[in-house]
Amino acid sequence: MPELPEVETIVRDIRPALLGRRFERVSLSHDDVLRGVTRRRLLRGLTGASVRDVRRRAKHAVIDLGERRLVIQPGMTGSLVVHDRPLAPDEAHYAVLRAALDNGRTLVYRDVRRLGTLLLLDGKGWERYTGAIGPEPLEPEFTPERFGTTLRRSRQAIKKVIMDQRHLAGVGNIYANEALFAAGIDPSKPAVRLTPDDHRRLHFEIRRILAAAIASSGTTFRDYRTGTGEPGNFQLELFVYGREGEPCRRCGTRLTGTHAIDARISVFCHRCQS
Repeated sequence: MPELPEVETIVRDIRPALLGRRFERVSLSHDDVLRGVTRRRLLRGLTGASVRDVRRRAKHAVIDLGERRLVIQPGMTGSLVVHDRPLAPDEAHYAVLRAALDNGRTLVYRDVRRLGTLLLLDGKGWERYTGAIGPEPLEPEFTPERFGTTLRRSRQAIKKVIMDQRHLAGVGNIYANEALFAAGIDPSKPAVRLTPDDHRRLHFEIRRILAAAIASSGTTFRDYRTGTGEPGNFQLELFVYGREGEPCRRCGTRLTGTHAIDARISVFCHRCQS
C-alpha cells in the first residue's frame, strides 16, 4: 500500500494542475471504492466544485473543495494522474473516477484491483477523520519527546506501534522496516522498553528515511506510480525490506524475515538490531 512518501509524491505532482480548477463532469465506474458516501452524493458533491487545495494526510490524498473534502486512499493498485490527452484503452479500462476539469484536462483515479477508497467529507466529518490520526512525522510538532511519550505507553512491539496510524501518520511496512534497521532496533522489542536514546535515534531515522523516499519519488515494486505516471526509485536504496535471506549490507549476516510480529513481513538483522 502506498505510504507517506508515495502519496506525498502524488500530491506534489497533481497539485499544480488542480489548484483553482473546477470539476465540470464527473463519472464513477464502480461503487465498491466508496466509503460513507453514495454514488449520487459523490457525483453531486464533486460536479461544479472548485479545488482550493490539494494536500496529504497520512496515506491519503485530500482534495479541498471548500465545504467538502474528497479523501482518496490509493491502496495497493491505485493511482491519481491529471491527463491532458484521451485515455489509452488500458488506462480507460481501470479508470474508476474521472473528473473533467474546466481547462480540458481530466483527473483520473485508476485502480486495477479497486483496493483503494474514496470518501467525501463535510467539515465535521473531516475533523473527526483527521482527529483520529496521529501526528505527521515530518512536521515540526513531531518531536523526540512527543514520540517518546507515545512509546512509553505501549507494550506492543515497536514495529506495530509506529505503523499504527493512531500513533503516527503515514508510516507503513516498508518504512517501518527501514527505520528500525537504521536505528539498530529489533522490530519485536516492546515499545515501553526503548530508552530515550532509542527514541531519538528512531525519530531521526523515520524522518530521514521518509524525506529520502520523497526525494526519490517513493518506492515501486509493482503497481505504484507517481502523479505523472512514472515509477518511484527508492526501491534501489532499501537496506532490508524485500531482501529476506540476503546478506546485511552493514555486517554481512543473512537477513531474517518473519510474519510473527504483525502478520506482515518484517525483515531485520540479528546482529545489527537489538
